[in-house]
Amino acid sequence: SLPAKLINGGIAGLIGVTCVFPIDLAKTRLQNQQNGQRMYTSLSDCLIKTIRSEGYFGMYRGAAVNLTLVTPEKAIKLAANDFFRHHLSKDGKKLTLLREMLAGCGAGTCQVIVTTPMEMLKIQLQDAGRIAAQKKLMAAQAQLSSPAAAAEPAVETRTTATQITRELLRSKGIAGLYKGLGATLLRDVPFSIVYFPLFANLNKLGQKDPSVKAPFYVSFLSGCVAGSTAAVAVNPCDVIKTRLQSLQRGVNEDTYSGILDCTKKIWQREGPMAFFKGAYCRALVIAPLFGIAQVVYFVGIAEFLLDMLPKRQA
Repeated sequence: SLPAKLINGGIAGLIGVTCVFPIDLAKTRLQNQQNGQRMYTSLSDCLIKTIRSEGYFGMYRGAAVNLTLVTPEKAIKLAANDFFRHHLSKDGKKLTLLREMLAGCGAGTCQVIVTTPMEMLKIQLQDAGRIAAQKKLMAAQAQLSSPAAAAEPAVETRTTATQITRELLRSKGIAGLYKGLGATLLRDVPFSIVYFPLFANLNKLGQKDPSVKAPFYVSFLSGCVAGSTAAVAVNPCDVIKTRLQSLQRGVNEDTYSGILDCTKKIWQREGPMAFFKGAYCRALVIAPLFGIAQVVYFVGIAEFLLDMLPKRQA
């Protein structure tokens, strides 16, 4: 049922995000840093420096907004894919690869309603620590070179998702929350086109009978493999989206007017490999996230809870 699908998708998103959020934070910071202003050299270096400067919970900056909005986001994504697959199938026959891709395309398009503002707010909170650390480092270097002229380092003021939302709505209206919508579509639609058909076909390999669900470990591994493959494939679009949605820049970092301008500047100033910044982090995030999501979704926790509800009332 649709309520069960929505509940399953929501639970899957909450569990998955809680497990992998620190890696997602590292991915955002690695993607946003530009040549000449590198604060972090790798995933482990980013996490270690974050814990040292911001504490353990610094790794979860932006997690609240993500946990709040990931439930409708994952629910829409998974339920929409099922909806389109159902309506694209003819008399219950097996879907062709093209139809599977079209279903994934529909799911990816639907999810950006929630994904864009969620990513917009999350990125500001995740990247705030990197910018603050960069300013402190610049202040320390200035003090060493000229102690008399160096000013006192600015104290970081932590903003919340609510404050950012109010400011964006006040200054730019609802469009402010949907900055980077085109880049989000450019990432999420191809991701879903690759992910859902690949997952469905990998998952079928573990089914002894078409009418019986595959074992949970098969769904988990299928979700991990399909998720990491799709994540790496669309990573260039994710880098562009992250750069466009970042409202604050570090010292001497580029600003961008749109997708083409961002693509051109990254290519010219950082080289083609810059489009794969954070790719392994994104694979590490997406693999368990979608593995867990598919297990919860296919095992059907919501069906069990909904079946128990009438019994408890009785």
